[in-house]
Amino acid sequence: MRTITVKGVGSVSAKPDYITLLLVIESTDKEYDIALQKATKRIHLLQKVAKQNNLEDGSLKTTGFHVTTEYENVKVSNGNFRREFAGYRCTYQLKLSFEFDSLRLAMILSSISASGAKPELSIAFTVKEPSKVSRILLENASLNAKEKADVLCRCLGVKLGVLLSIDYNWGELNVLSRTRYEIADAMMPLMAASECSVPEIEPDDIDVRDTATFVWEIN
Repeated sequence: MRTITVKGVGSVSAKPDYITLLLVIESTDKEYDIALQKATKRIHLLQKVAKQNNLEDGSLKTTGFHVTTEYENVKVSNGNFRREFAGYRCTYQLKLSFEFDSLRLAMILSSISASGAKPELSIAFTVKEPSKVSRILLENASLNAKEKADVLCRCLGVKLGVLLSIDYNWGELNVLSRTRYEIADAMMPLMAASECSVPEIEPDDIDVRDTATFVWEIN
């Protein structure tokens, strides 16, 4: 059996329509229960922020949680050091997502700053339905592969037969804009002071590329 193997390439440029705030809450205490309570209290403050800004219930989601033990070097006699238990560190990784809007983003950032939760924060511009982008990518990759196979067969004077196999890596796509939005903590409360203080943000389009490999029989 003679075959032809072709790699199809799909490309999509999507306009960001969704914002995801990535939040990290950490707390440390020598008592595990107290460390957890401290972190939980700060998460409740973030939940209040979501409610105050009319976000849907459950919009603040936990994406990761882990606990580590912390030690510190303590100087003892003769200039030596010994390791002593410093406490338990509880770390929550959370995300808060909502429709893209510059003013709403500024208001939410201001609310987070005023809440006292003090999370580590980063901002990503994405799309609300990444599965649609993935579907278009696969359609484009399939059409691209078929077009390449037809051209090759026509040039070589053979006919494209039945499709024998498709090889595709089902890894998660990175559907994120390259635009970076960074604000110092001290500036966050000022962002929502007035509409004129809100920066106009037009995130760069999201360019995504994916591939799949197709094998056809040739006659």
